[in-house]
Amino acid sequence: MSKTESNVATATAPAPTAGPALEIKDSRTGTGYTVPILEKGTEGDTAIRASDLRRIKERPDEFGLMTYDPAFMNTASCKSAITFIDGDKGILRYRGYPIEQLAESASFLEVAWLLRNGELPLQSEYDDWVHQVTYHTYVHENIKTFLQGFRYDAHPMSMLCSAVAALSSFYPAAKNIQDPAERQISIVRLLAKVPTIAAFCFRHVKGLPFIYPDNELGYVENFLSMVARMSEPKYEGNPVFVKALEVLFILHADHEQNCSTSAVRAVGSSQVDPFSAIAAGIAALYGPLHGGANEQVLHMITQIGHKKNIPAFIEGVKSGKGQKLMGFGHRVYKSYDPRARIVKKLADDVFAQIGMDKDLEIALELERIALSDEYFISRKLYPNVDFYTGLIYRSMAFPTDFFTVLFAVARTAGWLAQWEEMLTDPEQKIARPRQIYTGYGERSYESQLDYGYKVAKKDAVRR
Repeated sequence: MSKTESNVATATAPAPTAGPALEIKDSRTGTGYTVPILEKGTEGDTAIRASDLRRIKERPDEFGLMTYDPAFMNTASCKSAITFIDGDKGILRYRGYPIEQLAESASFLEVAWLLRNGELPLQSEYDDWVHQVTYHTYVHENIKTFLQGFRYDAHPMSMLCSAVAALSSFYPAAKNIQDPAERQISIVRLLAKVPTIAAFCFRHVKGLPFIYPDNELGYVENFLSMVARMSEPKYEGNPVFVKALEVLFILHADHEQNCSTSAVRAVGSSQVDPFSAIAAGIAALYGPLHGGANEQVLHMITQIGHKKNIPAFIEGVKSGKGQKLMGFGHRVYKSYDPRARIVKKLADDVFAQIGMDKDLEIALELERIALSDEYFISRKLYPNVDFYTGLIYRSMAFPTDFFTVLFAVARTAGWLAQWEEMLTDPEQKIARPRQIYTGYGERSYESQLDYGYKVAKKDAVRR
């Protein structure tokens, strides 16, 4: 069947089959229905197909029953083998591997390979993968001209989103998304060039000359070179900062069907080129409720100002008088975010080298008080990954509005894996949610405009 929108709404739900099922009785008609329960998830996830509910009708000419789920709180839009999260238990795994083990021992490019291919690379595969990504880091000179057209104070996320979308015009063959070879080179190009474009955005805002990639450096150190290199003949990154950024990239590489990943899948389902689909993910990540959360943590700490002000701030949060505890709680995790434990250790390593500062002291005390307060414990408001990442990024001299760009550089790996999985899934079609219409019924047109006046005025102009 074609994946075009015209064929999406024509299917009729299949008759129930043997096996576990949900028995539904429609109180409007007294009719009973048997809806099969799918048991497909590795970790015991169960679901019913929403299309099976279309058989439930009050009248034969009705469309049938739909599910209403704002923000997709309890709707599975796809089957995926990439990332598993158990929010109640605080578990995050990429392709079955615990995030703690990957953060401890893997490189970011090894994780990027894993996310896409499902298995860890052999040495020969890894060496070839690193070589491909390394030697596609340069961008066309016209991209530099494009970025120089932005104002000096342009937000780097706006620049990144625009430039990544513009890449599709440089690689028109990327539209051949059904060709595995074209998908491969597009994926390599995005992983290689997004850090370069991100670094160029940083330099533009700072009014500094662009630094070209140094392909003798590793992935993360090369990025830091393009960001921070000044007059030195050869950039040598601080090993603590290089390791910290590598771990943060791994932690942010994928996170299941979040807002930006869903955006990539939805836009990609139209069969657009991957550069445009990834640009959609960057646009979604731009929002303060998604990628901008760690910025909000720093704004909160600045607002508190001193450790002595924390008790009053906490009381303001609990009383609901406009204070918000940023960096605590998560849409998915109802226990401690497993990434937050890793980042806290990372922060300890970073600040052991550069020293403690006022903001870190506020953050540590805020965490201690919140974790011992029954108000936050009962609501399962534990620190998430954003609580410490902003402090680490700031210690590395990244400006606050660049934090989300760093997030996007890392998440590109996951977006690409999710995009390709969506594309090769035979069950997926162009994304087209239903709606519950709440507007007017049919009514007759009666103009409220003084049409005669407009005609007279028009004739006067002609004369």
